[in-house]
Amino acid sequence: MNKCYNCLYLKKIRRELRQNQTECERILWSNLRSKRFNNLKFYRQYSVGRYVLDFYCPAVRLAVEVDGGQHNKTRQANRDIQRTKYLFRRGIMVIRFWNNDIRDNLQGVLERLDEAVKTSFNSPSPPL
Repeated sequence: MNKCYNCLYLKKIRRELRQNQTECERILWSNLRSKRFNNLKFYRQYSVGRYVLDFYCPAVRLAVEVDGGQHNKTRQANRDIQRTKYLFRRGIMVIRFWNNDIRDNLQGVLERLDEAVKTSFNSPSPPL
């Protein structure tokens, strides 16, 4: 199975997404960057295959997605399911947070993220 991390054809898109982060992505990034969270290195707008992840930590193979209201719509929700399945098959766990969770309960988000990190440390990668 061919894995492409940070594919060149997505470089421009990744750069644009980093330059145009949402408010909630900025809030979360301020807590993840520079190994501020559990001394783990996170990347912003990191691509795996054809998907650009909001945040990714390769040490624990964890993708963090920040979702707005558009992810409630059926078509986008179906895309999110396909994306999560694709990443899972590659041994990457995905955790999603709603914008309002980050705005209204950042401490709760960070606690859930901490639990996800501990889970990913203790579980083997899924079979390919």
